Amino acid sequence: MDVTVTFTVNGQEKTITSDPQRPLLDVLREELHLTGTKYGCGEGRCGACTVLMDGQRVLSCVTPVAQADKQRITTIEGLATGGSLHPVQEAFLAEGAMQCGYCTPGMILTCVALLAKNPKPTDEEIAEEMNVNLCRCNGYVKILNAVRRAAEKMQR
Repeated sequence: MDVTVTFTVNGQEKTITSDPQRPLLDVLREELHLTGTKYGCGEGRCGACTVLMDGQRVLSCVTPVAQADKQRITTIEGLATGGSLHPVQEAFLAEGAMQCGYCTPGMILTCVALLAKNPKPTDEEIAEEMNVNLCRCNGYVKILNAVRRAAEKMQR
């Protein structure tokens, strides 16, 4: 039986009617046309589908849309404000922390969540938090540098 779910996505309230177990990822991509959130493994193991739900990192491929009811969802499309990139996005660009770019939206959102709860992470804390996000191009050194750069910039 379908349910009606209302949530805020990137600052805009949305209401959809869907199977309550339908993955949030599918709703974001297919219903709301927010294709920056990527389908990777479909099992919550690669992090390509990472979004923020009330500021917390969630894997949207294994998050039922019913859990999004009355929540605030941020996708990669919602990070930039007023024509300016988010500091984490700027850091990823400055460090060249992407090759194919497929994992980048999930990496960036994981980094945003990390820095919100831990503004001065150690390299070990960065590695532990970012560990759920896989980069098949093996750009981990540049990603680590980008997280460091973003942390420094956000401290200013």
